[in-house]
Amino acid sequence: MSFDLAWLDLREPADRVARDHALLRRAQAHLACVEMPVVVDLGAGSGATVRAFGGWPPARWQLVDNDVVLLAEAKRRCGPDVTTLHFDLHDLDALPLSEARLVTASALLDLTSAAWIEALADRIAALNAGFYATLIYDGCTAWTPVHPDDVAVTAAFNRHQRRDKGFGPALGPLAGACVEAAMRSKGYSMCMAASRWSLDSTHAALQRELLAGIANAASEAGSSVAEAWHQKRSDMLPGSSCVVGHVDVLALPAG
Repeated sequence: MSFDLAWLDLREPADRVARDHALLRRAQAHLACVEMPVVVDLGAGSGATVRAFGGWPPARWQLVDNDVVLLAEAKRRCGPDVTTLHFDLHDLDALPLSEARLVTASALLDLTSAAWIEALADRIAALNAGFYATLIYDGCTAWTPVHPDDVAVTAAFNRHQRRDKGFGPALGPLAGACVEAAMRSKGYSMCMAASRWSLDSTHAALQRELLAGIANAASEAGSSVAEAWHQKRSDMLPGSSCVVGHVDVLALPAG
C-alpha cells in the first residue's frame, strides 16, 4: 500500500486545517511530560504529521512506511533529526514500537481491518504508550450544489472502502468506532473529535482529484452512474464545495 506524493501534497493543507487542534495540543502535552520522547508515525508518507506538530515538544520521530521514495522525501523535508524506517505495515509484530511514548497515524486506519487495529491496540497497551490517529474517514460526504446521484455514488464509494486493502477486510467508515472500542477495552482514556475537510473554490484541484478517486472506486464497486456523475460534478468546478467527514482519536493510558 502506497500513495502518490502529488496526492499527499495536495491534501496536506486541507488536512492541516481539518485536524482538531485541541486534540493535537493534548497529544503534544502528553509528549511534553518527558524529555525527548519517541514518536513512531505509522504510514508516515512525506512526514505531514511531523510538520503538524511544528517542532513542539522536542521529540525523536521515527517515521515508518513501506515506500522508500516517500521516506526519502520525508527525510529531505523533515530534516536529519528524524529517523526513517522501511517496514511492511501489515506485519504488526515487526513494527518498531518498543520505545514509543506516542504512536501516530494519519489517514490510515480506515484502510485497515478490525483484527489489525485490535492487534495494534494490544501492542500499544503493552507499552503503556499513547495513540493519536487523525483524518479517519467517517463515510459522510456532502456536496453543494446537490446532485441527484450524490447519495448513490457515496454509498458505492463506502462499499469500496470496505474492500481488503492488504490488512484484511477494511473497516472504512467504521474505523473510528473500532479504534475507540479497542483502546477503551485496554482501559485507555479516549477523546474523539471531528476533523472534516471543508473544500471550496480555493480547493478546486483537490476537489478534482477527489472526484476522480471517488468515481473510480464507486465504479469498481458496481455503480452504474459514477462516470456520468463524475463528468457532471467536474463541470461544476470550481463553483462547487464539499464537506468530507473524518474523525481524530487520542487514546491515553490511565493516569
